[in-house]
Amino acid sequence: MIPSRGGRFEIIADGIPVYEKSKTARHAKPGEILSLLEAKS
Repeated sequence: MIPSRGGRFEIIADGIPVYEKSKTARHAKPGEILSLLEAKS
């Protein structure tokens, strides 16, 4: 985890953005991040 400011919430796996709150304008739903990570593999 890398702390940030301004309400940013980003998930990056192997240098590739998986989820960015700034692009969706919402927090991830329960299980959404896991589903996105599984889809990447």
